[in-house]
This record gives sequence, structure tokens and C-alpha cells, in this order.
Amino acid sequence: MAVPHSLPQRIFLLAYNPDKGRVGLGTYLGAMLRAAALADLYRGGHLTDERGRAAIDVRHPCRDPVLDALLEEIAGSKPHTWQSWIGHRQHAAVRAVRQQLNDGGWVHLQPHRILGLFPTTKVTIRDPRARKELLDRVNTALHQPIGTIDPADAALVAIIAAGDLRLVLDRKAKRANKQRIQELTELSEPIGPALQKSIQAAAIGEI
Repeated sequence: MAVPHSLPQRIFLLAYNPDKGRVGLGTYLGAMLRAAALADLYRGGHLTDERGRAAIDVRHPCRDPVLDALLEEIAGSKPHTWQSWIGHRQHAAVRAVRQQLNDGGWVHLQPHRILGLFPTTKVTIRDPRARKELLDRVNTALHQPIGTIDPADAALVAIIAAGDLRLVLDRKAKRANKQRIQELTELSEPIGPALQKSIQAAAIGEI
């Protein structure tokens, strides 16, 4: 089963709760999507790490509107830490990735009003097999030899674990796979640790 190419789109689909028909409330979705976009830019060679800060080495297009927008944001600003970039524009990231999935045919968006008053958008996955494939990739990354793991899947697990997406990795699963998650997080550096710091800072009101 084909799945979206970008990590932000994959994270969004995994955050979708098929039993409730929506993305779970209380998730750190915006932070995870920003981290996922940074991870794609870092893995693709668009960004480098300079003493803990995201830096553009050689500018070239990503051919992905969400990634290109973030790259433009970074290019037009003074240097910031990875953690700081994760903390920026999280709501905009959710809207942009959601729209990207809709445009690609992965989800269907429908305007909706809660209690007939509060406007929101209902999200429906068009083909549940895409999410099932992503869950399988997470499972493979946790159990197959570390040297065989796709770097994108390593980053996927690291972000899910750091973002505490319990719909995919509950506390029991995180405890059982603690060592492997640490290995995958190290492979994802600097993104996984930066996401952990961003969420911790947000929890105590520093962002």
C-alpha cells in the first residue's frame, strides 16, 4: 500500500483515531508536524546542524509546499535552535498538512459545527490501509535489525515517541521498546531530542 511521501503527512495519519473518526484531542500534533518537517529537511540535505541551530547550507527546492514554506521561513529569519523552530506556527502546520493530505486524496475534509455553533473541520481517511501500512512500518522499526531500518521510519518512531502519541505507542509499548526507541532517536538527531525539549518547555509555559 502506498503511503504519503512526507513525514508530516505520515504523522498526521497516525494521529488519526479511526474509532473516533478524528485526530485525538490532547496530542502534540502541531509540535510533531513541525518536527517531522524539520526531519525531512534535515534528511534531505536542505538543513544542517550548526552548534544546535538549524542552518541552510545550499538552497534548493523541496517540491513539497509544506517543506518549502518552512525552508522559506528559516531562510528569512535569524538562526534559531531546532527546538525553537518546532515551537513556531504549530496551528498553521496542522492546517497546511491537513490540506495537503486532502489535495493528495488521502483524506476528505468537511466543514462542521460543534453543537451547531463552533466551526471546525471533520477529517476522514479515505483508505484505512494507508494508516495500517504506517503502523506496520512502526512495528518493523521497533523489531527488525537496526541496520535495516529506513531512516525515514527511524525518524517516524522517534517523533511519535517524543510526542507521546499513545494511539501508536502507549506507555507499555514504550517501556518494552525503550532501548530501541533510544537507538532510533539517536539516528534522528537533532530532531527527536529537540521535540522532547519543545514539549517539556511548552508544558511549563516557556513557549
